[in-house]
Amino acid sequence: MIHFDHINKSYGTVRALDDVSMTVETGQILGLLGPNGAGKTTAMKIITCYMPPTSGRVTVDGLDVTEDPLAVRRKVGYLPENNPLYLDMGVTDYLAFCGRLHGLPAGAIPAAIDRTIQRCGLTEYRHRFIGQLSKGYRQRVGLAQAIIHEPEVLILDEPTTGLDPNQIVEIRNLIRELGREKTVILSTHIMQEVEATCSRMMIINRGRIIADGTPGELRTRLTGAGSHLFEIRGGGDGVARRLKEALPIREITDHSPPGGDSLRLEIHGEAGEDLRERLYRMAVAEDWTLLELSRVQTSLEDVFRELTGADERQGGTAQ
Repeated sequence: MIHFDHINKSYGTVRALDDVSMTVETGQILGLLGPNGAGKTTAMKIITCYMPPTSGRVTVDGLDVTEDPLAVRRKVGYLPENNPLYLDMGVTDYLAFCGRLHGLPAGAIPAAIDRTIQRCGLTEYRHRFIGQLSKGYRQRVGLAQAIIHEPEVLILDEPTTGLDPNQIVEIRNLIRELGREKTVILSTHIMQEVEATCSRMMIINRGRIIADGTPGELRTRLTGAGSHLFEIRGGGDGVARRLKEALPIREITDHSPPGGDSLRLEIHGEAGEDLRERLYRMAVAEDWTLLELSRVQTSLEDVFRELTGADERQGGTAQ
């Protein structure tokens, strides 16, 4: 549905996107993550025809965003980070206005409004002025304007910023529902949002894609299967050394409580190694009292920090 082919975008000497290639299929909800200035919003603005790439080709359902921008816009709904609302307009009047902007025939607009208002949970508020709505319901109106013309692609830039926890859950549920039949790309800084909403995540840094996959795949790619919490009593000195000599261990971090009588270690095995059985057998053989043995769940925050931090250390040309 959406295809980037070696896209570059520069602002003077600053390269915002650096040779980006990607494909997003129908029915996917892609979470686009990255530090401020990584290139996320630039990529979204290119898809929505707000700006052209410096070089390369972007297509939406086979239509080139540079050659056929009007046709592309008919297929795309866009909710920018700053929700484009007129607070002195009523909800219904505003959606009618947006329907006309998207080129809907006059006779089709009332049905489109009814359908969109019901879908976005705005039935009780359709006759209110937008300025009278809470921030959560204003965000629903923003989503409504993005889907009033039944687009095949939905682009959402920080869709839950500034909402309270209940409002966030409601908007995420709505995004998941829309994602069943549309291609959705959302930009966010909130890792829980990716877990709760996205079937795929992509991390951009310095204008380049540095990671792409499901949240689970990226966690596994970073840590393998070999990250464990291992707590024992009675091991004495040299436990970490003996473990490294006996098992394929990449790193051991000591998390033992100060003044305690137990040894609590986080053990990182070589990629792909699940060491739980071997750790258990070694504890029995060494006559250590095993207090805990479990897999360590790597968070998406850890994945994000590790990947963007490694990319920063390597350096790059994009900003």
